[in-house]
Amino acid sequence: MDRRAFLATTALATALPALPARAKAVDTYNGSDLPMPAPRDGLDPRPIPEEPGRLLLDRGWRFHLGDVPMPEIKGHQATYENAKAGAAHGAAAMTFDDSDWREVTLPHDWAIESAVDPQANVSQGYRRRGIGWYRRTIRLDPALKGKFLEIDFGAIATNATIWINGTIVDRNWSGFNGIHVDLTPYARFGDELNTIAIRVDAEPMEGWWYEGAGIYRHVWLAVREPVHIVTDGVHCDPRRAADGSWSVPVTVTLNNIATAARKVRVNASLADPARTFIAAAVAEIEVDPLQPIEASLSLSPTDPKPWSPDSPTLYPLIVRILDGETVLDERRINIGFRWLDFDSRTGFHLNGQPLKIKGTCNHQDHAGVGTAIPDSLWDWRVRRLKALGSNAIRVSHNAPPTELLDACDRHGLLVMNENRQFNPSPDYMAQLEWLVRRDRNRPSVFMWSVFNEEPMQGSPQGYEMVRRMAATVKALDDSRPVTAAMNDGMFTPSNVSQAVDVVGFNYQIPQYDKYHAAFPDKPLTSSEDTSAFSTRGEWATDKTRNIMTSYDDEGAPWGATHNAAWKAIAERPFVAGGFVWTGFDYHGEPTPFEWPSTSSFFGIMDICGFPKLAFHQHRAQWIDDTPVLALQPHWNWSGKEGQPIRVVALTNAERVTLLLNGEKVGEAVVDRLKQPEFQVPYAPGKLEAIGYRGGREVSRAVIETVGAPVKLRLTPDRRVMAGDGEDAQPITVDAVDSRGRHVPLANLPASFTIEGGEIIGLGNGNPNDHDPEKGSARRLFNGLAQVIVRVAAGRGKLVLRATAPGLKPATLTVDRIAAAPRAQVANTRPEMLLSFWARAPFTTTRPDPNAKIGSDDRYATARGRSGRLEGPSEAGRWNGYQMNFTPPASVRRRGGVLTFTELAGSAEIWLDGKKIAEKRDPAPAPLDVALPAGQGERSLVVLVEAEPGKASGFGKMVVVREKVDQ
Repeated sequence: MDRRAFLATTALATALPALPARAKAVDTYNGSDLPMPAPRDGLDPRPIPEEPGRLLLDRGWRFHLGDVPMPEIKGHQATYENAKAGAAHGAAAMTFDDSDWREVTLPHDWAIESAVDPQANVSQGYRRRGIGWYRRTIRLDPALKGKFLEIDFGAIATNATIWINGTIVDRNWSGFNGIHVDLTPYARFGDELNTIAIRVDAEPMEGWWYEGAGIYRHVWLAVREPVHIVTDGVHCDPRRAADGSWSVPVTVTLNNIATAARKVRVNASLADPARTFIAAAVAEIEVDPLQPIEASLSLSPTDPKPWSPDSPTLYPLIVRILDGETVLDERRINIGFRWLDFDSRTGFHLNGQPLKIKGTCNHQDHAGVGTAIPDSLWDWRVRRLKALGSNAIRVSHNAPPTELLDACDRHGLLVMNENRQFNPSPDYMAQLEWLVRRDRNRPSVFMWSVFNEEPMQGSPQGYEMVRRMAATVKALDDSRPVTAAMNDGMFTPSNVSQAVDVVGFNYQIPQYDKYHAAFPDKPLTSSEDTSAFSTRGEWATDKTRNIMTSYDDEGAPWGATHNAAWKAIAERPFVAGGFVWTGFDYHGEPTPFEWPSTSSFFGIMDICGFPKLAFHQHRAQWIDDTPVLALQPHWNWSGKEGQPIRVVALTNAERVTLLLNGEKVGEAVVDRLKQPEFQVPYAPGKLEAIGYRGGREVSRAVIETVGAPVKLRLTPDRRVMAGDGEDAQPITVDAVDSRGRHVPLANLPASFTIEGGEIIGLGNGNPNDHDPEKGSARRLFNGLAQVIVRVAAGRGKLVLRATAPGLKPATLTVDRIAAAPRAQVANTRPEMLLSFWARAPFTTTRPDPNAKIGSDDRYATARGRSGRLEGPSEAGRWNGYQMNFTPPASVRRRGGVLTFTELAGSAEIWLDGKKIAEKRDPAPAPLDVALPAGQGERSLVVLVEAEPGKASGFGKMVVVREKVDQ
């Protein structure tokens, strides 16, 4: 399957052929049939690739949990060399032995792999974070010499030091921003590998929630021509004029790493959603060496369709750099045409129409995978929020992954894009600038938030800090308002509300009217509200067991219930909208409890994305155009026959009638700001609700008394997956009775096996469960569990099997269709580079292989190097090289291969005082020598005799490789 892509010549690429449809995913739990919107792009939820020549660098990493202390440096020679570029020691050294380290695929969160520990930090979900190391070698084709090479890290949690080929190239102090490393000056080509080493210190905490640990977003290798577009170097956010016409100003930042200036042509082309070109512009510019320069163009499309949450129409824009007809670089960006306005009296308007913001706040983790969320799972989470009736998300409280923003652009979810650190110092201002540059073309992004609940918000110092941060944002993007999430200080003489465009309030219901009366010209939104507690599937609070009822009864002291928080927003036109804390539960911050609770209780959905009562409640309040009706709780109350059960009908109908076993037991006029409740004496059977509008039935919901569980059931989001080795999806696990009905009270262990893929995470939504989230077993919690699977590459089947004691097993088969994987940097064979040698001067006689070569005096000892020939010399044709080295652990155990990629001259190879190989032909040629197993340090001597008048030695790399099994 080819990826959707543009060919920016005179026409666009044809669309893909029709793909097998996804299975209709339906929530049959908690008494409702809830359609799950399918991804807008069919099978593959990933976006159009934004940049050709960009390769994933996710596979083949080696990982070590724990620090690797740097060796103590002693002696003048070692101290001298330590001060030089490329001379890193310990695990940062090119020659370090990582053969026993575990191989991992990114994204990777090592914290979620660990067991919970009651002595660890409660806010981090009682998971230790610590320190870890990653290493990767890459081989660069000699054809890439002269090109610009960059390694882009999506994010590393938390503090990272990055070495390339033994030289520190970056230090990063946040776990949420991207890191761009210019590989070009350090790059080696051909047989000489490039070593990337990263020390990650995840002990520092930037937040009070679970932050994960490690390289938890994608890593890319960008390969560009000498004249190229810099990373995040295209600004193309549309603008609407007062007369309603549109323009797309395009600013392109170019760089040139060549040694001479170059004239190029910048071409910008805009296509409509059908991929027909509708506008184009060209500019010519001369780019001097190492001097970034901007080219400016403007496009004038006619009457484009607007982007909105209900109709997220995207227009692909292509920017190309051309030299004659040769394309040097290209970017492909989806833009959207929309205009927005915050009015201090009437709230938020999108495309000239009032729109109440119905948002949720969310952290960036999920059950089973922590912060290492696959792209397709981001898409799934956005679709869950859309199914909720939400039209906005606040990323809390940090820069989001691009995969989340891709899904928000695609499905139509407005984004309050939030900065992490409240700090205008250079390091943190650079992070803010990076965020704005990266995301300012997104139609989904409609506000920039510069902080959350800072103690200095009501002070002159806080005002000055925000004034500077807001100015930095405006200098890069003047089309969106700046806000800040305040929870205090808004009435002090000098405070941050005076430095932002839209004031954001966190949990300030009593201040809405007061602030609006005092500052009637200041737009106002709730940036965070509610903070209500609930445990999915539980219907009575028991604080001795860390359980909170799912009924909307338990609001935090600083917050409110779901009904109360939304009522305060819905009844005030001047409040633009709100963002519920939270859409999903998340690891860490288990308020109002501590141990044994390890994840939050705030979510409208649990940490797996399974709905709580609040999910149906918000659907009833937020969705207008589709009938909504759900009944809560379940109807299995054995032992409570005749006792009243509190029943809630969550509906947007005008009137609802309740029937028990066909007999009417209640009726109510619906107040959507306070859902109708009934006290129904329990009797086994069927409880049914019917919703009416205008006297006509528009909806119906049923809950039944079900029997004991007899079988497991596996329900996928999709019946078809892309066989590219990346596609992932959550599988719902539940138990059913003899009639195939969901059993809401099933709490039983289940085990899983898989073929054609792998299980990458497990969850069940229980905030008090301490079982591992990795592995092959998970208990159902109140009827549900989740298995997150990732497909193997290639066409075939993914088969997941589930078993539980005493129940019939379940088998799920998902088709893996042929799909071209995204381009990946090839894995390299593990090898140890033997770079620097002590070298004996040329002599006329054969050197003694057992004599020590050189001394500790660096001025008295000649130095040989792999990849450099010596001579010819009038002093003679014999030359000697000596090195002491400790082979990699796998080679020490099993033996290996000593490879001279190119050895010039005839030669003898001596190991530990014994000759192990000989090369008789003096012509330059490769040589492989079996390296026997053995522990400890080895002494290697190579005696070389040059051909008369020719250079000799190691023309290319000398490496130690693992033995390849035949």
